[in-house]
Parts: sequence; structure tokens; C-alpha cells
Amino acid sequence: MTERSQYGNLQVAKQLEKLLAEEILPGLNINEEEFWDSFNHIVEEFVPRNKSLLEDREDLQKQIDQWHLERKDQKHNHEDYKTFLKQIGYWVEGTDDFQITTSEVDPEISEIAGPQLVVPVMNARFSLNAANARWGSLYDALYGTDMISEEGGAERGGAYNPVRGDKVIEFSKSLLNETIPLSQGTYQEVTSFQVNDGNLEVTLSDQSKVGIKDQNKFIGFRGESDNPSGILFKNNKLHIEIQVDREDSVGKDDAAGIKDILIESAVTTIQDLEDSIAAVDAEDKVSAYRNWLGLMKGDLKETFIKGDSELTRQLNHDREYKDAEGKEFHLSGRSLMLVRNVGHLMTNPAILDKAGEEIPEGILDAMFTICIAKHDLEGNSLLSNSRTGSVYIVKPKMHGPEEVKFTCDLFTAVEQALKLKPLSVKIGIMDEERRTTINLKECIEAAKDRVIFINTGFLDRTGDEIHTSMEAGPMIPKALMKQQPWITAYEDWNVDKGLETGFQGKAQIGKGMWPMPDEMLEMYKTKTVHPEAGANCAWVPSPTAATLHALHYHQVSVSEAQDKLKERAEADIDSILTIPLLEDPSSLTDKEIQDELDNNAQGILGYVVRWIDQGVGCSKVPDINDVGLMEDRATCRISSQHMANWLHHGLCSEDEVIETMKKMALVVDKQNDGDPDYINMAPSYEGVAFKAACDLVLQGRSQPSGYTEPILHKRRLEFKS
Repeated sequence: MTERSQYGNLQVAKQLEKLLAEEILPGLNINEEEFWDSFNHIVEEFVPRNKSLLEDREDLQKQIDQWHLERKDQKHNHEDYKTFLKQIGYWVEGTDDFQITTSEVDPEISEIAGPQLVVPVMNARFSLNAANARWGSLYDALYGTDMISEEGGAERGGAYNPVRGDKVIEFSKSLLNETIPLSQGTYQEVTSFQVNDGNLEVTLSDQSKVGIKDQNKFIGFRGESDNPSGILFKNNKLHIEIQVDREDSVGKDDAAGIKDILIESAVTTIQDLEDSIAAVDAEDKVSAYRNWLGLMKGDLKETFIKGDSELTRQLNHDREYKDAEGKEFHLSGRSLMLVRNVGHLMTNPAILDKAGEEIPEGILDAMFTICIAKHDLEGNSLLSNSRTGSVYIVKPKMHGPEEVKFTCDLFTAVEQALKLKPLSVKIGIMDEERRTTINLKECIEAAKDRVIFINTGFLDRTGDEIHTSMEAGPMIPKALMKQQPWITAYEDWNVDKGLETGFQGKAQIGKGMWPMPDEMLEMYKTKTVHPEAGANCAWVPSPTAATLHALHYHQVSVSEAQDKLKERAEADIDSILTIPLLEDPSSLTDKEIQDELDNNAQGILGYVVRWIDQGVGCSKVPDINDVGLMEDRATCRISSQHMANWLHHGLCSEDEVIETMKKMALVVDKQNDGDPDYINMAPSYEGVAFKAACDLVLQGRSQPSGYTEPILHKRRLEFKS
């Protein structure tokens, strides 16, 4: 039984109480009594509202289910369906035109387009790596990935391969020719750099001296003007630094002494308390909050063994430069950090209310993450995060404008409780639920003085699409989802509404995650579609991916893309509301059905077994073809809801689901053969993880909005006990 202390009507787990008293509050102008007294009032006001919103979700879902059931044998009438959604309040009346008024936003969010990392905050090493991914080595990113072909003796294994190194250098200098072209010649011909009379002077191999075509792109240097160790450029508001060191193992063989190209990479990072972690109790919440505290105070460190060496990770300091006239200036050495709280659904046993019930975890997160971030606002941090005095909270899984308003009201109450300036707390809205998509403008209006971000999430959005229309019929195979008109319309609609409400130059319009961390060449070939689509940030799975995706923002001016997109016709709401139904289930062969079941079951098991047994909320999981994919609760939601949908509509039986799970458990066990901490699911099939995976499908139809959290949390607590 967890030991607890009483604070008014709140029963607080001792370890959370201790963290607050000994680590969070010291240095802030608020004491324990004030904190808990304020939190009591917040719980009393907001818990009933939270419950009411969840009841509204359930009520709307029941009405939608009933509407489909009453028309089970009829052809779907799209116009009647739209009228019905408006009648029940699922689709609300449109708001008048408006522009967002959010102020005091850091330029990393308001002005600079670039990659965005999402990282589990419970893992200190990963969190630090992500925060430090503001700058990345292009040479390393190219050399260590499939971006550079291994043909012609350019293998990447073992010791440094100069053949591969030459290919890396050629790619990098060609990139410079594209983005920072010289007035004459190419970077392959450069032998030295100098800064003369405020301009960059470049010497070529024929001894001629040239400049760059646009001297405005040269903004600074490191070292001495006649022999700089770094030359800093700015293109599309992102920085590139050419690093020069003729003593370096790479630089000594380069005509210009170039040892590396440093790329400004992860401009922003979301430190995640939600889908990428497994936090089910006070112990887990304390671990997550402590890491967030270390990031906000700038003193988080993590020591680990790599090979024969002991290494320590800590936050990078700012980078020092001189401008063209020799005056010193600094650039942040760290990504601007946002923190993702959990949604409205889940509760956590860390704090109980006066009835002895767990309080909503989203309310807990708001109070604690904002209180922790106050250290940054008060100047208590060794290294600042926000330079404008803002706290950036990404809020997921909200359904419609009333839920957005609830979050904004909660943030107002927390600001007052913690003696913060009004509107210090900004909100990022995840557009990943169907009711939020079709009411997106109204959701933005509810947060118009706080909103700094809207972002699409294909996986959760599809999971909600399936669950919302569960009774409409069987869905198309999962692999065909991205080809459906509603997906394209949904992505375009998000950009359209962001631009319509004044996001350009003020806030982020984001796109989703690249799921294959080992497939960097494919990412480089395809992810340029995100800046071209008007997104000024898009998610990447690693610092290396951030460095490579940053190249797209040098190649594409997002502000220019947004200007053009403002002229297009608005995305079609009818397409967004088109349910992705399988028109003729009998057209599927038994093999096609089984292949779909195998694929879904393998993905569910591969993710769930690590979540339950090891507490890993996000990781690279081999798919059925042994391709490593980033898996989190969103991927689990779509797979489990899809299987539940086909089970519900008779495309498979419960026995077939169980047999498929057992067959795929053998595959997953084999894929994890090299993990010493792994617990096999076969041959007993009695482990908590296997049961959890089966629950997600067999009970999927009854799960609120199709979320996986209730089952995962219950089973993880069972495993921990």
C-alpha cells in the first residue's frame, strides 16, 4: 500500500510529497501550504468538469453507435449523417473569423521552421540527447546512415572508411553549393576562408578570391578573422556552421581544412509525459517530474558506460560567435523544450481526492509541470529554456472546443495558484481526434490567446476514426488507410485552418512522425512533403533524423509555401467525414484476412510486451518483416481498434484472434531473443503482457474512444505488483 500524507482533501503519495518539498519548491516564491491549498481548490473545481466532459464523449459515442445500428442494412446517407452530427452537438456551429493573439512566443516556435523531436522524459539520457540536438553533425548523420551508399568500397562498419568519408564530404559540399552558393566556383575548390571588412572572403584552388552570392547569409564566425575555426551562415532562418580544423583527422586531408558541417537541427523538442512513456503510479510520475525539473533547472545529468568509457550527458551551453564586425553574440545550444501532458481520460494513484478516488492525471500534470517550469521563468536555471517567459504545454487527445476551453481554464487556475503572469502557459493542440478535426477552427478559437501549435497525428486520428464509426461496418485494410480521401483532406484542413486563423509567423503548424529510424534515405527522399505542405515543424524519431530533416527546411521556404497555400481552395469537409468502410467484405480472401490479423497482432504484441514487462512506452520495434518501426500507444491504438472492428463485424472469430496472437507471440519472442530482460510469452501464454495484448482486441470495442491506456495501465500495475 502506498504511504500517503493528508493535505486538506488530498491524499498524496509520500514520494511525490517529498519531491515537491525537497526539490521542486525550493527557490520558488510559493510554500507547501500554499501549493496544496491551491491544488485542493483546483481539484474541487476541475475534477467534476473533467468527469462531465468524459461523460459527454460517451454519450455522443452511444448516439453515433445507435444511428449506425438503426441503419445497419441501409446504404450510408452522407447528408443525413452530417445533419445528425450537428443535431447531437458533435459538429458545432461555426465561429466568426478571428486571428490568434498569442504573445511572448519564442522565435523557435513563432518564426523558425524546422524539425521537432519527441522524446520520453522518463529516460534522462534520451531527454538530454534530444535537448542537445539543436545542433547536429552532418558528417556523422551521413556517415552512419543509409544516406550514403555502401557501393564502391564505402561500407560503414568497423574503423573509419576514407572512401565513405569522401562520399560524405562530397554530399555536404554539394549541399553548401545549393544553399549558400559562392559568387563563383564551388566549395569543392575552396582552400581557405577569411573575414575582411565585414564580408566573408573565400580563396579557391586557383588562388582567386570570391565571396558568397548573398552576403546577408554570412552572419558570423568563430576564432580569428584571418583564420576562422567556424563560419556561420543563416538560410531560411536556420543556421549552418562550417567547422575548420587542419589538425583534425578529417580536416587535415581537406583542402580548406573543413572537419565538419554543423546543422541547426531540432529547433524544438517535446519532452513527453504521454504516449512515449509508461507511467502508471506515483513512482513513475516522480521519475518523470524529476527529469523535467532537471531540464528546467539546467542541472540534469546522466552517467553511463559506453564500451570501456564512463560518459556523462548534460545540457549544452550556448554557442559563442562574433558577427561580421567582430562583436560577440550567442546562439542557444539547446532545443526549445515543450512538455506534453497527458489527456483528460486517465487517472493516477499518485493523488487521491476526498472520496479516495484517483484524480485525473492531466490535472496533476498541469500543476506539477508548470510549477517545475517556473524555475526557468524565475531565472533559477543554469541554462534558460524560454527567453520570452513562456511555458509550452502540448495537450493531446482533446475532443472538441469544450475540452480545449477546459484546458485553458485549468491553465488559468494553475497560473493564479503559482503566482504566474496571466497567459504565461501556452498550449499546443494535437489534432488527433475526429471531433477536434471537424471543429478545429472552434478549438483554436477557444485557445486563441494561448495557442502556439496544432499538429496532426495520423495514427491516433485513424484509431479514433475506426472507433467512432465502429458500428458503421468493417473498415478497409490498415495499409490502405493512407490512400483514403479523408486522410489527405484532414492533413490539408489542419494547415488551412492554421493559416486562416493567423498562425503564420506566430505559431507552429506541425506534421507527424517519420516511423522508420533506420530508413534515413527514404525519409530524405519523401519528408520534404511536410515543409512543402506548409508545416513549419514535423516530428522525427532521433537527433540524427533531425539533422537530415533540417536539410529540407533549407531547400524549402515554409513561409513562401504558406503564402501560396493561402490561395488554394479549402479542404473538403465531406472527404474528412467519409468513413473508410470496406464496401465488399466478401471480396477479401481468407489469406488476406489472416495476413491483416498477423500484421496487427505482431505489432500489438511487439509493443505491449515491452510496455508491460519493461515499462518502455516507446521504442523501435521490429515489424512482421523485421523492419524497425517506432511504436507508441498511437500505433497500438490503430492496430487494436482495427482488429476489434473486424472481430465485431465477423471477418474473424475470437478463437482466430487468440490463435493469431499465439502464433505472433512466437515471432515476437524470437525477435527479442537477444534481450536479456525480455520475458517470453510462449509457450505458456499466461503472462500479463500476452493477456494485455488480447484484452486490447477482445475488449477494444468497449474501450473509451478506443484508447489503449486503461488496459495497459491496469496490466502494468498488475505486473509491477
